Amino acid sequence: MLIVGLTGGMGVGKSTVASLLSDHGAEIIDVDALGRKILEPGGLAVSPVIDRFGPGVAGTDGGINRAALAEIVFGDEDQLAALEQISHPAINELMDQTVEALKTADAIVVYDMAVLVESRLGYDTNHPYEVVVVVEAPMAERLERLQTQRGIERDDALARIESQASDDERRAVAQFIIANGGDLAALGDATTELWGQLEQLLASKNS
Repeated sequence: MLIVGLTGGMGVGKSTVASLLSDHGAEIIDVDALGRKILEPGGLAVSPVIDRFGPGVAGTDGGINRAALAEIVFGDEDQLAALEQISHPAINELMDQTVEALKTADAIVVYDMAVLVESRLGYDTNHPYEVVVVVEAPMAERLERLQTQRGIERDDALARIESQASDDERRAVAQFIIANGGDLAALGDATTELWGQLEQLLASKNS
């Protein structure tokens, strides 16, 4: 098994690369989705979050009212850090459970995650990522995608991008960089090339 950390800033097309890798046979673990799952009814972080932030964040369905929680942690570094101390270990636990359920030595597992550089998600686990793939795109194209595809205003998009790790910080931990500044066909070709390289790494690891 080879475990890959796939990351990139907002608007670079990381999820598109994850989808293309899935088409090649990769097992994709959507870390953002796991972050939502731990706050749903019965989720690993529900009780600890209520204990830490109070009953006002409890949802009527037995999960967490994410909007109420966001109001508390947005713009407050201490509160956000307190939330991450609860949520990140819970997400890592779900990641381990997901990987262990695959039960195959031939799998290439991809952790699709936005905050690889900014956190220990996907690393402080029983199955840490071994290779990092960073997706990049020109700023103008990122802003265009965020505005047209997600409806995020330009200034808001810029602020969100600037709050994330920089391209240089991501490159410092990357073994592979995918440039997404062209069309989908070019991205597909780059992803196919990446897949071949990942298969070689898996074969070398298993030999």
